[in-house]
Amino acid sequence: MLRRILLLLAACLALAGCGRGVDAEQARICRQAIPALNADGANFRLSEPRPGPGRNEVLIQYEVGTPRGTRRRTITCRFAGTGFAAGKARLVGITTERGALSDASVYFLQRFYLETPEAAASDPERRAGAARVLQLPSPLAYGLQQALAALPMAAIYGLLAASYALIFGLVRRIMLGFGEFAVLGGMAATLTIALSVAGGVVTPLPGLLSGLVVAVMAGALHGLVAGRLAVVPLLRLKGQQIVIVTVGLSIALAEYLRLAQGESGRWVPPVWNATLGIAGTRDFLVTVTPMSLLVTATGALAAGLLIILLARTHFGRAWRAYADDPVAAALFGIDGRVLFSLTFALATGLAALAGFLMVAQYGGVGFSGGLALGLKALVAAVVGGIGSVAGALAGGLIIAAVEAAWSAALPIELRDIAVYCLLVLFLVLRPGGLFGERHLVPREI
Repeated sequence: MLRRILLLLAACLALAGCGRGVDAEQARICRQAIPALNADGANFRLSEPRPGPGRNEVLIQYEVGTPRGTRRRTITCRFAGTGFAAGKARLVGITTERGALSDASVYFLQRFYLETPEAAASDPERRAGAARVLQLPSPLAYGLQQALAALPMAAIYGLLAASYALIFGLVRRIMLGFGEFAVLGGMAATLTIALSVAGGVVTPLPGLLSGLVVAVMAGALHGLVAGRLAVVPLLRLKGQQIVIVTVGLSIALAEYLRLAQGESGRWVPPVWNATLGIAGTRDFLVTVTPMSLLVTATGALAAGLLIILLARTHFGRAWRAYADDPVAAALFGIDGRVLFSLTFALATGLAALAGFLMVAQYGGVGFSGGLALGLKALVAAVVGGIGSVAGALAGGLIIAAVEAAWSAALPIELRDIAVYCLLVLFLVLRPGGLFGERHLVPREI
């Protein structure tokens, strides 16, 4: 079963990497230039974009419908780069069947039209797509769009919440700092992608795969060292020294990331972001991107593998035995210090994977974003069940859904306050969460 899942994911990645050879963002920019090159009120019927005759070019053939009849036209857009290159969205040339536009015309077209909301609203493909898909009532279409937008964040929150649950389930203590490990993984992925671009690899698939591997390895190795040096020596203490140490660890890690990255953010251009129309109304199209689906599928696959790891492997049996009774587990030969180090490395690796997913979906992470991200993941862990890994994964889905619903219907500036109020509510009424223990009490050993 595990082998089939891995083969399916590899096939999806390969198909996404092969594609048609046209960058979605470049195709969108080229489409949006079409109305500006034709008369007002014209109707357009576009063919599928395909690579142009030159390097970094996109060719679109289309029909223009006017009161005088229908004409066939072509447009070829040339860009400064492709893939992960920084200039892939910069339009440097346009050629039609009448010839090439001047450099000044291209500059003014991009500066004063393509970079305005008017260009996005007049996208011929988007307007035509709303009429081709399944028609839904406006509230239902809007709700479906918000649900699709919440899926990538649900994968990110779920993996981070599982990191908290892995540690709490083992030693019954909350350890902070997983948000910073997510930022560490995101920065490692960004650096790896940047190095692959500098080495001449601009196609997305190799950069993303290498970024994924490096991010998880960086998170796991940093977590292994931090756990062995800072946390394991305090496991036998009864107080909250571990919480204090992990707070200090998160502050130190955030400063370490600031010094390594600098105060300015590092971002990668979006890839596989072609909008796929699913449903809509007369004037609204419900869309999703291949990258959003890939991020969601990767998070779901990682969650499934984590559940299998805990249920069917020697490590999982040792983790469950120690979580249930540390003394009995020690009598059967389980070394608690080694087990905790491995669990901490696994938890930080999952957090780093969440950081990689943030880079893949949103383009990057900032060194200061770990605190808010970690707190929201902690809320997800508490809501789902801080002692349950499966419950924490479900909590990530719940928090993402709450954020999406609040953003759709209520003031977005109050969204984070509402999420933190939810944490207080659960700590008071049901500290064990929806799927965890109803009452959390320290174990007497």
